[in-house]
Amino acid sequence: MSAGKTGLTHLNEAGEARMVDVSAKPRSARIAVAQGCVVMGAETLALCLSGQAKKGDVFAAARIAGIMAAKRTSDLIPLCHPLNLSRVDVDIKADERLPGLRIKATAKTTGETGVEMEALTAVSVACLTVYDMLKAADRAMRIENVMLLEKTGGESGDYVRAD
Repeated sequence: MSAGKTGLTHLNEAGEARMVDVSAKPRSARIAVAQGCVVMGAETLALCLSGQAKKGDVFAAARIAGIMAAKRTSDLIPLCHPLNLSRVDVDIKADERLPGLRIKATAKTTGETGVEMEALTAVSVACLTVYDMLKAADRAMRIENVMLLEKTGGESGDYVRAD
């Protein structure tokens, strides 16, 4: 089964996994934004916001973990290209309606391939770090709604999530 028949670019003509050759693609500015949520009990959110979590500053640890994860995406996700990231931001906001934390990551590069996986990896690892930092207080926490919100640049054009 060929890549053309499946639409999957990570398969060769024999249907075997391969890393896509992006060397002929033009370099362009690329940005991706992803988000995720960690839903927790109201008491756990209050603990997090108080700065009294036993493991330390939840926000700082999750932010750094997300940034580090974005930089290591190609080591974690098979067939991802290593990218020269020019920017990674991880923004964490409390949301008492969840209750929990909303995490948004922005990744930016100028290159031949997009940064969606880097933004999604940053959000995922930041969420996992929040869980790890607070699990002693609330093992029932849930990581939810990890998704790409938008991306710009590249041949496929821009994407903005409709919902």
